[in-house]
Amino acid sequence: MTYDFDEVIDRTQTDSVKWKRYAGKDIIPLWVADMDFKAAPPILDALDKVTKEGIIGYWQVPDELVEVTLKRLEEKHNWKVPKEWLVWLPGMVPGLTLTCMCVGDEDDEVITTVPIYGPFMKAPIAAKKKLVKVPMKEENNRWTLDFEAIKVAITPRTRVFMLCNPYNPGGTVFTKEELQTLVDICVANNIVICADEIHCDLILDETKNHISIATLSPEAEKHTVTLLAPSKTFNIAGLGCSFAVIPDDELRAKYASMRYILEPMVSAYGYYAALAAYRDSEEWHQELLTYLRKNHEYILKEMNGFKGFKMLPLEATYLAWIDVREAGIENLAQKLEDAGVGISEGEMFFDGKGFIRLNFGTPMSLLVEAVDRMKKVLELK
Repeated sequence: MTYDFDEVIDRTQTDSVKWKRYAGKDIIPLWVADMDFKAAPPILDALDKVTKEGIIGYWQVPDELVEVTLKRLEEKHNWKVPKEWLVWLPGMVPGLTLTCMCVGDEDDEVITTVPIYGPFMKAPIAAKKKLVKVPMKEENNRWTLDFEAIKVAITPRTRVFMLCNPYNPGGTVFTKEELQTLVDICVANNIVICADEIHCDLILDETKNHISIATLSPEAEKHTVTLLAPSKTFNIAGLGCSFAVIPDDELRAKYASMRYILEPMVSAYGYYAALAAYRDSEEWHQELLTYLRKNHEYILKEMNGFKGFKMLPLEATYLAWIDVREAGIENLAQKLEDAGVGISEGEMFFDGKGFIRLNFGTPMSLLVEAVDRMKKVLELK
């Protein structure tokens, strides 16, 4: 089957967060990580089935979803996981906060790298922990971890390292060697790694493979909380169905006991959409990747064609991270909005001043139109 990723769906009259932000304005939104593609037909069919049943009550995780998830972890992550290790969650972000709450004591420290997806900054604070930031570094035309800086940042009160892999923003898929170095550091200091791997099925660079950090060794496994979901890959983030893989029995029990105090149960819609995504939507997923790779090739060329703009090739995600410091344009985001293009400012990702993030998970025609508008404001057309 061929899926129509070129179809432009009018979302201007909806309450979509992505599009409502610019209600009444001729602005193409390329900011929040929400693709403009219809979900795979099996997912839409699953949602219809739930609706037709007519009773939307509390739900428990379907046995088949557990089986499909465990099979996926083994086949795609080379990770044989007992079903008892899974803790189902209504979102990845609550999983970040729960990890920070469940590990260590008040005023202990949580390290993460910057710039980073915003909730990484907020989760430690919500858990009454001290946030410690370590800058990423550019090396060999990609963003990577600065291990020496990480070692310097660790103190006797460091309890958690929050890892984003693939990285958001920046699109890095960390190598086995990079991940092993981080594991060695964290195990030596008895630090739990909270690994957000939500973009792991959005690999653009076909020479790269996603590796779940917990699979490197029994020590890595025991020291890791891994957060996963079908939401970004299958464009169903609004349904709220994620899960944590927690091998450590004590930590998992604490985590599971606190989750429903802090957050809602996953709905029938979330569970059955996840099942249809993982079980029935791989063909859609592969066509999506082909489409995103073409969009990435286009946006990489165009962004690097602007004077003062620099975009490194993404290894994963559909979120371009663009260095605009040399452009010397004040209020760039506002100028782009005035020209009809909405992007995310780098400041949203903490210590990302001088960068912009652009979501190219949209039909090519909209992307071309957005670039054309950018050319006008940058006086290149």
